[in-house]
Amino acid sequence: MQVATELAVEGAYVFTPRVFPDPRGVFVSPYLDSVFTETLGYPLFPVAQTSYSVSRRGVVRGLHYTTTPPGSAKFVSCPHGRVLDVVLDVRVGSPTFGRWDSVVLDSQDFRSLYLPTGVAHMFVALMDDTVMSYLLSTEYVFENERALSPLDDTLGLPVPADIEPILSDRDRTAITFAQAHAAGVLPRYEICAEIEARFAQGPHRTA
Repeated sequence: MQVATELAVEGAYVFTPRVFPDPRGVFVSPYLDSVFTETLGYPLFPVAQTSYSVSRRGVVRGLHYTTTPPGSAKFVSCPHGRVLDVVLDVRVGSPTFGRWDSVVLDSQDFRSLYLPTGVAHMFVALMDDTVMSYLLSTEYVFENERALSPLDDTLGLPVPADIEPILSDRDRTAITFAQAHAAGVLPRYEICAEIEARFAQGPHRTA
């Protein structure tokens, strides 16, 4: 039976599936509609895009969030390799605003993470050739994507001490969480909650 556990960020959950090994390998179901619906009260959002990334050890992708609206919820997993996955609540007005949590995703336990609309996400690849899988509620639009510094000292995110971070130019020069808050570019919690509520209406939800 799959187990769902809420993280320190309101609305974010880690799902731990049952893994079925045999002499051929393993079989696993990262997403079960019944468990997700029982946990959140509605099924997974209508999927608008699926994506993969492949990273070598030390790659840090994030912190990234989507301008809200339109916002974007994500369901992420690691079918190959191992990452330290981090979620940060950047939703102004959220009961857990400014709080973060982390979980290891790998190809041993096959955990998945649900990231609600409006939160920021990053991961640190702990192995070469690590593959991350993403299900997204909206298609990627470059102009809507925002980045925060993953090495912001005030956040104290858990980048392992034995990792030399490999960052994109965009992430290396990203502003801090405090700077984004002061500039008024962070999502509003009530707007994010309204978008999440539409998921309960299914594929025929209103705009």
